[in-house]
Amino acid sequence: MKRNLDPLTVDSFGDEWARFDQSAMTKEEARRIFEDYFAIFPWADLPAKASGFDMGCGSGRWAHLAAPRVGHLHCIDPSSALGVARRTLASHDNVTFHDASVDDLPLPSGSQDFGYSLGVLHHVPDTADGIRSCASMLKRGAPFLVYLYYAFDNRPGAFRLVWRCSDWMRRVVHRLPSAAKGVVTDVIALTVYLPFACASRLLMRMGVGVTNVPLSYYHDHSWYTMRTDSRDRFGTPLEQRFTRVEIQQMMEAAGLRDICFSDEAPYWCAVGIKE
Repeated sequence: MKRNLDPLTVDSFGDEWARFDQSAMTKEEARRIFEDYFAIFPWADLPAKASGFDMGCGSGRWAHLAAPRVGHLHCIDPSSALGVARRTLASHDNVTFHDASVDDLPLPSGSQDFGYSLGVLHHVPDTADGIRSCASMLKRGAPFLVYLYYAFDNRPGAFRLVWRCSDWMRRVVHRLPSAAKGVVTDVIALTVYLPFACASRLLMRMGVGVTNVPLSYYHDHSWYTMRTDSRDRFGTPLEQRFTRVEIQQMMEAAGLRDICFSDEAPYWCAVGIKE
């Protein structure tokens, strides 16, 4: 049976999180980005001592903030980044680590009170099947939060043109050796991310809207985060993008209902409830 993972992409993320273990990100910035992802997540509806999972936990940067809010958190990742997550979460005694992929199903079916997967399932060959696998581990009535790269369906055509150009660059950069890849993605962060972020910040101070300015989301983000995301965006072999409609259809096909999307960046974040 063909596994629902891309080995080169798994290795790429292991390398990324070893390079960017997120220890240099300030607590304030980490919390702000965490709140962006979880803005629509129904924390208040979780049962006491809820048990859930972080699918594709990477460095553990979001698990570090989620774990104190719940009874138990299962961190699942097939890459060497799991070692980074163990260090990040060493102070938490309510976390279990699983060296597993989205199709390994390390937890019993129908056993979890919640789940989330942020920026992961667009990097597997079959995203719809990945969502189904995650949903299968949930109890009835449990929420599942997912963040998938958007297909610029809420943006003007110029956005899609810019993305197509950047995607051709990604197809070249991801093939570079690790050290060279790190240098190139740092240069991209310096020459693309940083100028657009600074321009967006200046325009906002002038009272000008920046919704349609590329990379305006980074106007209040650190240089470290720009470097991290540049490495993530341009150094990863497999990337897929989805419209809001496509994400809703995949979540519904996985048995999730009452699907809600965040209307704020990053796009798209969606939460659904297991039927």
